[in-house]
Amino acid sequence: MKKLAFFAVFALVALVASAQNPINWSVKAGVGISNITGSDIDGTEAKFGYKLGVGLECPFDPIWSLQTGLNFVSKGAGIDGADAKINALYLEVPIMAAARFAVSDAANVVVSAGPYLGYGVGGKQKVEAREGGTKVTIEEDTFGDDAFRRFDFGLGIGVAAEFDRIVVGLDGQFGLNKLHKDISAKNLSAFLTVGYKF
Repeated sequence: MKKLAFFAVFALVALVASAQNPINWSVKAGVGISNITGSDIDGTEAKFGYKLGVGLECPFDPIWSLQTGLNFVSKGAGIDGADAKINALYLEVPIMAAARFAVSDAANVVVSAGPYLGYGVGGKQKVEAREGGTKVTIEEDTFGDDAFRRFDFGLGIGVAAEFDRIVVGLDGQFGLNKLHKDISAKNLSAFLTVGYKF
């Protein structure tokens, strides 16, 4: 049911945006860091993450626009002092209000903020240890009945520089949903991306 609601929201936002002209499409890719934080979380450390996505922008006027899209994002955390990682893969839909400011004829600065919705589609929790001189690897699915919840949501902020059709951006996400029923774990991430507008 949550998966259906997730894609229904994406379709609705895309439909509303498509009713306006002109519509701008884009693709982007980037790398960054992610972590898991919370009041009862201790001993985690940031890990490498990545983001791939397609974007849709509906301008309302020369300054304001609505930005959305669909992103495939790698999140999770490392465990401080241990050879262990939590890898979480999400499909995410951002719904961002954006303001564009021209700095020259061919360059703009874009500031954006708004909520995002995410759905966990894969990932493993991996621990490597030694038993009697033998290296042992233990893997479990990140999402499941006794593991992380698949649904995630939070707030995103971003700033980007547009050079004609090339876009270089920095964005951060602050998770608001508890990732596990028993602990207050929440996602925290930041990504540097490069994109192209069509």
